[in-house]
Amino acid sequence: MSQVVTSDSSVPHGSWAMVTGSTSGIGRETALRLSDDGYSIVVCGRDRDRAAETRKLIESAGGRAVDLVADLNDPAAAHDLVAETRKAINGGTLDVLVNNAGGGGFARTEDTTDEMFDTVFNLNVKAPYVLTGAFAPAMAERGRGAIVNVGSLSTTMAAAGTSAFQAAKAALSMLTKSWTAEYGPRGVRVNSVDPGYILTPINEHMRDMYQGYLASVPAGRGGRPEEVAEAIRFLVSPGASYIQGAVLTVDGGKNAVVAM
Repeated sequence: MSQVVTSDSSVPHGSWAMVTGSTSGIGRETALRLSDDGYSIVVCGRDRDRAAETRKLIESAGGRAVDLVADLNDPAAAHDLVAETRKAINGGTLDVLVNNAGGGGFARTEDTTDEMFDTVFNLNVKAPYVLTGAFAPAMAERGRGAIVNVGSLSTTMAAAGTSAFQAAKAALSMLTKSWTAEYGPRGVRVNSVDPGYILTPINEHMRDMYQGYLASVPAGRGGRPEEVAEAIRFLVSPGASYIQGAVLTVDGGKNAVVAM
């Protein structure tokens, strides 16, 4: 849980934020911080118990949350999540959408099956597309809203064995720009956060594989989920009111230097 609780007086009464993949890691840390800022939170992820755990953490700190279960690998689940969210917030307004759920696995191109490819694109592209298409128009009608897409450093730096994942994250990065063109003029700010190697529960076991990578990071270490969450929190906040269509890289400086 974040240490400083600062309710943001600019958050309208009855305002909700959805954070996909908020059952652990970056998503959970983001949900906790947005709750601190005064948003009610739609927690969603594949694991019912972990979703409930995030909700209870928010409630124990005095916040309000609902927990919904959705496996966004299934396109139908994204549409179901839209309906369930509208019912759950019960007349409130969804003013923030954080498209954080992602992943899908890595493989060389010749080893990537159709199922693997579809999983990666369903999680990283189609689900954000469905959710944004459902919620952004209402934000635009109200003249306010913020969408943050969680991308990856791999949108600008390639690595062998991750072609489908990198292509999906590059597509999501382009959607940030497209949605800025569509919704920005109507008061909806759309931005991206691109993390580098972050020590989340899902990739902690790969730490040894990344030793060479980490040695070339100016910060000298992997990132922490809360460091990415703070970047997302900023882009949602009034302090980022003139930032649209931007990519905020949270990678310890990796993208700025060439390893020598």
